Amino acid sequence: MSDSEKLPTIESLQGIDSVSGSQHSLSYDRLETTVAFDQEILNEQGSHQKFQAHLSEAPDGGIRAWLTVFATAMVTFSTFGFSNSWGVFQAYYEENLLPHTPPSTIAWIGSTQYALSYLPSLVSGRLFDLGYFKIPFFAASCVLVACTFLTAECTQFWQLFLTQGVGLGVGCGFVFSPAVVIVSHWFSKRRGLALSATTLGAALGSIVFPVAAQKLIPLIGFRWTVRVFGFMLIAAMGIANIFLQRRLPAVNVRGGLFNLKAFRNNAYSIYCVSGIVILLGLYTELTYISVSAVEIGVSKDFSFYLIAIANAASAFGRVSSGLLGDKIGALNTMAIFTAITGITTIAWPFAKDESQLIAIATIHGFSIGAYISLYSAPAVGMGEMEDAGRRVGMFMSLIGFGGIVGPPISGAIRTATGGFIAAGYYGGGTIIFGVALLFVAQYLHLGRLWGKF
Repeated sequence: MSDSEKLPTIESLQGIDSVSGSQHSLSYDRLETTVAFDQEILNEQGSHQKFQAHLSEAPDGGIRAWLTVFATAMVTFSTFGFSNSWGVFQAYYEENLLPHTPPSTIAWIGSTQYALSYLPSLVSGRLFDLGYFKIPFFAASCVLVACTFLTAECTQFWQLFLTQGVGLGVGCGFVFSPAVVIVSHWFSKRRGLALSATTLGAALGSIVFPVAAQKLIPLIGFRWTVRVFGFMLIAAMGIANIFLQRRLPAVNVRGGLFNLKAFRNNAYSIYCVSGIVILLGLYTELTYISVSAVEIGVSKDFSFYLIAIANAASAFGRVSSGLLGDKIGALNTMAIFTAITGITTIAWPFAKDESQLIAIATIHGFSIGAYISLYSAPAVGMGEMEDAGRRVGMFMSLIGFGGIVGPPISGAIRTATGGFIAAGYYGGGTIIFGVALLFVAQYLHLGRLWGKF
């Protein structure tokens, strides 16, 4: 064999070196990628474990936790406390400001405000999960206050629809959902009690605003009465902006703004459907009870107080349902109380005098507080806490569609039939059907109709 055959050439050595170098570079790149990927997984797992560690340490009490409850109560005072007083505005607009506008058309202002108190929760819940809370919350607070003052200047339907319906509704929607989720950060075993305590603000507002309207409108007029409401909201939302603080870190969970994968959970899907159905009838009685009272001979002055009576009773219902929810489960408690709400909605048009209306308003108010207090708890319990903001936001956004069409449908039924009996059957029937769906959702989640989770 010749020397040239035995010894490798320079070119071949360079080729070997080039190939080995490429292989070494490729192996290094793969190793670097693998290490980076593994590190990313470890970081995600570490973040999740850190989140779970924070979650397991929920204080369930203490000054910071209860200040959060108080601040959230100020939010519910400014949002649902104001919205639940819509019956006063409905009656005033029908008789004074918009006498030539059909009642079902006027009802679109209130129903839009109701619905938009829920619909923006899809956006605000997702922003909250990502860590954006303070700035959106403050901006929405400013919108809420500004639109209240603008409502005082309105004289036409379209103006009221834009300010009181759309503007106030959007402001309410962007502040309410994050505040509720923050309470769930601070409470675990006593979450039902804490959530129900926050809704005492809504009960207080639902009493204060109608009574104040009844007393102030004859003295200072409608415009200055609404301006007084605006100053009250400045104080309440100022407290909320100061004291509301999240406890758990932000977690960027996958799935985007509207996580369709959440609906693979059949229990959660049915729970959302039940919320839409219940909202179709939930506000029927509170919207029209003042108008119906006047029609059967109750004085206009006293008719405004029926809403305040119902909302005062709801304060006791909210606390009672919270305590009971911690013992037997939030969904069980909601089903029992909400079924009573459906029954009283059916019974309400059959009241013939003031005393009967007071009795129905009291029972109705006591029972309706449970659903409003606890509806976020099952949505939180049907998944991981780090995704709770988005999950509650999706639920509230969906049920808003029921809230926006419910009162106008009731008003159209009233106009078509010339009374409230058919509207009562419609409202009460949809509520009771929604209660049945609550039990279906619980069966899908627990494997049995009655249980606690």
